[in-house]
Amino acid sequence: MTKVGQPRVKIAEIIAIDGPVAVGKSTVGKMAARRMGYRFVDTGTMYRALTWKALQQKIPLNDEAALGRMSAETRFELVTSADNPGQNGILADGQDISREIRSAPVEKNVSLVSKVPEVRHSLVNHQRRLAEDGRLVMAGRDIGTVVLPEADLKIFLVASPQERARRRYQELITGGEKATYENVLSELQSRDQMDITRQVSPLKPAPDAYVLDTEGLSAEQVVDRICSLATSGSPNK
Repeated sequence: MTKVGQPRVKIAEIIAIDGPVAVGKSTVGKMAARRMGYRFVDTGTMYRALTWKALQQKIPLNDEAALGRMSAETRFELVTSADNPGQNGILADGQDISREIRSAPVEKNVSLVSKVPEVRHSLVNHQRRLAEDGRLVMAGRDIGTVVLPEADLKIFLVASPQERARRRYQELITGGEKATYENVLSELQSRDQMDITRQVSPLKPAPDAYVLDTEGLSAEQVVDRICSLATSGSPNK
């Protein structure tokens, strides 16, 4: 109970979680949202969905105009994935492609699609609309810097490429995909390079983000830290 005259603690209403591929953004984001009674949005599922759709329609991934048109025309609905409760599932134009977006071809090509300016512009507008009602945890690669720069709390998760490759390799094998650790690591490092150096919304922590190293920590421990920051009265702004 807050005593008379005691300042009321400001609980973060909008939480942005960023970081490189396979660092655990979706897993801990959804856990944190559930613990706080918030909604969770994994923006990466949208880029993966567009990548899958482009591959299915055989759209050249260097055809930025075609990719931009596709992103503007695609209808998204985020749902809880039955295959992996730690991930968002997604409907694209009414079709459930929650499993397909985790495939190796999508994994390999999603950075090519996500760097297209028209694609990012279209999806960022959609993501901002999702945040209008507050009480939200949103995870991605440019949430704190571009999508929701006024977020109450900004978290940037990090871990070594080797640890992240191990996590992604295990996820693929568990999902029935054929993969080798060496190939996963190579593709992850390539994606890191593209995400960091792209001209539009490069991967980087916001100046006021809390950088959390997840290596050696359980998902529960990372969530404990995020929720503590969210409720401590000392969010980013």
